[in-house]
Amino acid sequence: MHTLEQLLREQQGMVARRQLNDRGIDWGHVRNNVAAGRWAERTPRVISTTTGPLAPSQRLWTAVLHAGPRSMLGGLTAAAIHGLEGWPRTEVCVLVDDELSFEPVDGVRFFRTRRPYELLRCPRPGIPRCHLEPAVLLWAAYSAEPRAAHGVLAAVVQQRLTTAGRLVEWVDQLRPLRRSKPFKATLSLIDGGVQSMAELDVRRMCLRFAMPLPLRQRPRADRTGRVRWTDCEWDLPDGSVLVLEVDGSFHMEALEWRADLRRARRITTPTRTILRCSAFELRHEPAEVALDLVALGLPGRVPGAAA
Repeated sequence: MHTLEQLLREQQGMVARRQLNDRGIDWGHVRNNVAAGRWAERTPRVISTTTGPLAPSQRLWTAVLHAGPRSMLGGLTAAAIHGLEGWPRTEVCVLVDDELSFEPVDGVRFFRTRRPYELLRCPRPGIPRCHLEPAVLLWAAYSAEPRAAHGVLAAVVQQRLTTAGRLVEWVDQLRPLRRSKPFKATLSLIDGGVQSMAELDVRRMCLRFAMPLPLRQRPRADRTGRVRWTDCEWDLPDGSVLVLEVDGSFHMEALEWRADLRRARRITTPTRTILRCSAFELRHEPAEVALDLVALGLPGRVPGAAA
């Protein structure tokens, strides 16, 4: 058993009451240290040997220690520990055994699962956490709306944290898993080289409306000489180029929006047309986007489009 000093170093100064009891430190000793201002009670089950606001890493330890020895970080909290970027969450997600019972904690969501603890837990040293693949799959299946669910699967592959093949293997290991069939369909497309949600949606739109697949991430020099990378391009029969730029929700921030407008202007030429759409439109209203592309000369079959 680790000494208390070793344990506190590993757990960022956080310790569970049960861990103190295991080392012969009774509640009276804890009460005296708290009363003297040397320690602080963070939850009914967790003590910190530091005072003042908790650091982010200490908040994570508080959540896991409060839930007990058979608990671990899960969801996007665990995914962030594994390196996932661009999916921040203020709420800490903790996976717990289905039978465990304890007090709620502000800012922590306890996700109960009957799946084997040993199967899910990552063996790496440090804070207990779920393997990346089941962490994102369980979050995508039970906590996310459909677009975010598929988007996070694309993100972990795009960021090279795992592979589509490993995710498919985990879909099978986690059976029964909600949304398993659509997840496998998405992962099949990702495995073929499509690595973002927008790419998946563009591909689906093209297949649905018999349009050619675009060239992706084509380098273009703008009028200042700066190289820009376009989302989607089609070389049209008349020699012109049609560009589709897909704006995610972050593009609606004022500074990003202005930068995107300027970028679009500067790569537009007499033979290159820039068309923009939102990620929401592409996902939920693909016929509207396809209709405009066909109207600008892209071959395809869209209801209501002029022949």
